[in-house]
Amino acid sequence: MALADLLLLGRESDLSSERGVSCDGALPAPSEPGLVQRAKVARAALGSSVMVLGHHYQRDEVIEFADITGDSFKLAQAAAENPSAEHIIFCGVHFMAESADILTSAKQKVILPDLAAGCSMADMAAAHQVDAAWNHFVKIGISAQTIPITYMNSSAAIKSFTGLNGGAVCTSSNAQRAMTWAFERGEKIFFLPDQHLGRNTAVQFLGLRLEDCVIWNPWKPQGGLSDKELIDAKVILWRGHCSVHGRFTRQNVDDVRARIPGVQVLVHPECQNPVVMAADVVGSTETIIKTVNSSPPGSKWAIGTELNLVQRLSRTNPDKEIVFLDKTVCYCSTMNRIDLPHLVWAMENLIQGRVVNQISVEATVAHHARVALERMLALP
Repeated sequence: MALADLLLLGRESDLSSERGVSCDGALPAPSEPGLVQRAKVARAALGSSVMVLGHHYQRDEVIEFADITGDSFKLAQAAAENPSAEHIIFCGVHFMAESADILTSAKQKVILPDLAAGCSMADMAAAHQVDAAWNHFVKIGISAQTIPITYMNSSAAIKSFTGLNGGAVCTSSNAQRAMTWAFERGEKIFFLPDQHLGRNTAVQFLGLRLEDCVIWNPWKPQGGLSDKELIDAKVILWRGHCSVHGRFTRQNVDDVRARIPGVQVLVHPECQNPVVMAADVVGSTETIIKTVNSSPPGSKWAIGTELNLVQRLSRTNPDKEIVFLDKTVCYCSTMNRIDLPHLVWAMENLIQGRVVNQISVEATVAHHARVALERMLALP
């Protein structure tokens, strides 16, 4: 296979292409063995000057070559804590590579093997839309008491907006701490871009009511809300969601309980509120992994998160029964754009002295985004 044959997509910067998820009944086929050998040779040749980071949702053939695996923030932190790595190859999606670029030194270069590996959730909050919403908050006099909190799954521009306006970034594992921090500094929270994480955290862990949360729809005039609704609200949620986690329903939970007696339902907090309320355990990606790995032999789990991770947990826990919560096989197609051909292409170019698909955040945007990230890091 020629080097030019390795990459058919992802050379350009069209981050909106092929967003969302595929539900065609199967994960993509693994790459041919010869490509695996090329990956081994390239990785060995690059040595410690390169760090390969692999998100939990990546396919196995990519995870095999990752120096560190984890969720988006853990990987960005790992990059920042390894200044000796001249190049960071981030096997994830675009916002993750942006965060790594923000947190690493100017001497380090972050590479995303396929630029088309975006995130439908992050794309649901455009900077001009968020600015328009905030300008309306200013107009009706609520901006001064409103603290923005943005999920890690957001663009650098949205993180920058958050830092500029006194807010902080959060992850699915520390959203409760971040929102508590925000309420100590203001009366309202503007939570974006994932409505479900914001709502579930507010209701499950902060004691708020569903009625305390309203949804700002950027496609409707004034977000589809009256001034009174905005003034009365405790949490203003952006109308965004994860295309994978948003698929799970309460019916999925009921069906799996009927199908597998004694099963425990474990879901990510990006799921819809009725799913979260019906689950036995709710937690971040790292929490899901730890919960399953530490459970006793014979445990039965129905897991509501990305398919690659669920299948990996099933393989590494053969003494437990682990199933995907939805009967329909559904994986994140944008995350799966990072495949072995793209990884090999990026590594072999580095060997030849070429940096491809570098992710570089503009300095002013990076500055304010770093402020928001550092506020998260300083959370008690």
